[in-house]
Amino acid sequence: MRILGLDYGSKTVGVAMSDELGITAQPFRTITRKEENKLRRTLAEIEAICRDYGVETIVLGWPKNMNNTEGERTQKTAEFCEMLKRRTQLPVELWDERLTTVSSERVLMESGVRRENRKEVIDQIAASLILQGWLDRRGREHGEDHI
Repeated sequence: MRILGLDYGSKTVGVAMSDELGITAQPFRTITRKEENKLRRTLAEIEAICRDYGVETIVLGWPKNMNNTEGERTQKTAEFCEMLKRRTQLPVELWDERLTTVSSERVLMESGVRRENRKEVIDQIAASLILQGWLDRRGREHGEDHI
Protein backbone atom coordinates (compact mmCIF):
# COMPACT_ATOMS: atom_id res chain seq x y z
CA MET A 1 0.00 0.00 0.00
CA ARG A 2 1.53 3.29 -1.07
CA ILE A 3 0.46 6.81 -0.20
CA LEU A 4 1.24 9.74 -2.48
CA GLY A 5 2.06 13.17 -1.04
CA LEU A 6 1.63 16.32 -3.14
CA ASP A 7 2.80 19.90 -2.68
CA TYR A 8 0.65 21.81 -5.18
CA GLY A 9 2.06 25.10 -6.40
CA SER A 10 1.29 27.58 -9.14
CA LYS A 11 3.82 26.10 -11.60
CA THR A 12 5.01 22.89 -9.93
CA VAL A 13 3.72 19.91 -8.01
CA GLY A 14 6.19 18.27 -5.64
CA VAL A 15 5.56 14.54 -5.38
CA ALA A 16 6.55 12.21 -2.55
CA MET A 17 5.77 8.54 -2.08
CA SER A 18 5.55 6.34 0.98
CA ASP A 19 7.28 3.02 1.28
CA GLU A 20 5.04 -0.04 0.80
CA LEU A 21 4.37 -0.28 4.55
CA GLY A 22 3.23 3.34 4.73
CA ILE A 23 5.84 4.29 7.34
CA THR A 24 8.25 6.66 5.61
CA ALA A 25 7.97 9.30 2.90
CA GLN A 26 10.59 9.83 0.22
CA PRO A 27 10.93 12.56 -2.41
CA PHE A 28 9.78 11.20 -5.77
CA ARG A 29 9.74 13.90 -8.47
CA THR A 30 8.61 17.39 -9.43
CA ILE A 31 5.98 17.92 -12.10
CA THR A 32 6.25 21.29 -13.84
CA ARG A 33 3.90 23.18 -16.12
CA LYS A 34 4.20 26.41 -18.08
CA GLU A 35 0.90 27.96 -16.98
CA GLU A 36 -0.90 27.72 -13.65
CA ASN A 37 -4.25 26.62 -15.06
CA LYS A 38 -2.88 24.08 -17.56
CA LEU A 39 -3.45 20.98 -15.44
CA ARG A 40 -4.37 18.22 -17.91
CA ARG A 41 -0.82 16.85 -18.27
CA THR A 42 -0.15 17.28 -14.53
CA LEU A 43 -3.27 15.27 -13.66
CA ALA A 44 -2.39 12.62 -16.24
CA GLU A 45 1.10 12.23 -14.74
CA ILE A 46 -0.30 11.90 -11.22
CA GLU A 47 -2.86 9.37 -12.44
CA ALA A 48 -0.09 7.32 -14.10
CA ILE A 49 2.05 7.40 -10.94
CA CYS A 50 -0.92 6.22 -8.87
CA ARG A 51 -1.64 3.38 -11.28
CA ASP A 52 2.00 2.30 -11.76
CA TYR A 53 2.82 2.27 -8.02
CA GLY A 54 -0.47 1.02 -6.57
CA VAL A 55 -1.24 4.23 -4.70
CA GLU A 56 -4.29 3.92 -2.43
CA THR A 57 -4.54 7.44 -0.97
CA ILE A 58 -3.32 10.90 -1.93
CA VAL A 59 -2.32 13.46 0.71
CA LEU A 60 -2.48 17.01 -0.61
CA GLY A 61 -0.87 19.94 1.18
CA TRP A 62 -3.44 22.48 2.40
CA PRO A 63 -1.93 25.99 2.21
CA LYS A 64 -3.49 27.81 5.15
CA ASN A 65 -2.17 31.22 6.09
CA MET A 66 -0.06 31.53 9.23
CA ASN A 67 -3.03 33.12 11.04
CA ASN A 68 -5.11 30.00 10.22
CA THR A 69 -7.18 31.74 7.53
CA GLU A 70 -7.69 30.47 4.01
CA GLY A 71 -6.75 32.58 1.00
CA GLU A 72 -6.68 32.40 -2.78
CA ARG A 73 -4.17 29.53 -2.76
CA THR A 74 -6.50 27.34 -0.66
CA GLN A 75 -9.31 27.89 -3.19
CA LYS A 76 -7.05 26.79 -6.05
CA THR A 77 -5.93 23.79 -4.00
CA ALA A 78 -9.56 22.84 -3.27
CA GLU A 79 -10.31 22.93 -7.01
CA PHE A 80 -7.22 20.81 -7.72
CA CYS A 81 -8.31 18.38 -4.99
CA GLU A 82 -11.68 17.85 -6.71
CA MET A 83 -9.94 17.31 -10.07
CA LEU A 84 -7.64 14.73 -8.45
CA LYS A 85 -10.57 12.83 -6.94
CA ARG A 86 -12.40 12.71 -10.27
CA ARG A 87 -9.32 11.78 -12.29
CA THR A 88 -7.83 9.13 -9.98
CA GLN A 89 -10.95 7.84 -8.20
CA LEU A 90 -8.82 7.78 -5.04
CA PRO A 91 -9.44 9.38 -1.65
CA VAL A 92 -7.61 12.70 -1.28
CA GLU A 93 -6.85 13.93 2.23
CA LEU A 94 -5.79 17.48 3.00
CA TRP A 95 -2.85 18.16 5.33
CA ASP A 96 -1.77 21.51 6.76
CA GLU A 97 1.37 22.46 4.89
CA ARG A 98 2.32 25.62 6.77
CA LEU A 99 6.08 26.04 7.02
CA THR A 100 6.91 22.98 4.88
CA THR A 101 8.70 25.08 2.26
CA VAL A 102 10.66 26.89 5.00
CA SER A 103 11.55 23.54 6.57
CA SER A 104 12.51 22.13 3.17
CA GLU A 105 14.85 25.05 2.53
CA ARG A 106 16.46 24.51 5.94
CA VAL A 107 16.93 20.77 5.31
CA LEU A 108 18.58 21.47 1.96
CA MET A 109 20.84 24.17 3.40
CA GLU A 110 21.92 21.93 6.28
CA SER A 111 22.58 19.14 3.79
CA GLY A 112 24.94 21.40 1.86
CA VAL A 113 22.83 21.60 -1.30
CA ARG A 114 23.91 24.62 -3.32
CA ARG A 115 21.35 27.42 -3.72
CA GLU A 116 21.08 26.96 -7.49
CA ASN A 117 20.29 23.25 -7.03
CA ARG A 118 17.66 23.67 -4.29
CA LYS A 119 14.91 24.79 -6.67
CA GLU A 120 15.03 21.40 -8.40
CA VAL A 121 14.13 19.44 -5.27
CA ILE A 122 12.50 21.83 -2.78
CA ASP A 123 8.94 20.91 -3.84
CA GLN A 124 9.74 17.20 -3.48
CA ILE A 125 11.10 17.77 0.01
CA ALA A 126 8.00 19.81 0.93
CA ALA A 127 5.80 16.97 -0.38
CA SER A 128 7.81 14.52 1.74
CA LEU A 129 7.29 16.63 4.87
CA ILE A 130 3.55 16.86 4.15
CA LEU A 131 3.30 13.12 3.62
CA GLN A 132 5.49 12.22 6.62
CA GLY A 133 3.38 14.39 8.91
CA TRP A 134 0.25 12.62 7.71
CA LEU A 135 1.86 9.16 8.04
CA ASP A 136 3.06 9.96 11.58
CA ARG A 137 -0.40 11.12 12.65
CA ARG A 138 -2.01 8.03 11.15
CA GLY A 139 0.48 5.84 13.00
CA ARG A 140 -0.29 7.54 16.31
CA GLU A 141 -4.05 7.24 15.74
CA HIS A 142 -3.68 3.52 15.10
CA GLY A 143 -1.33 3.02 18.05
CA GLU A 144 1.55 1.99 15.82
CA ASP A 145 5.08 2.47 17.09
CA HIS A 146 7.61 1.95 14.31
CA ILE A 147 10.66 3.13 16.19
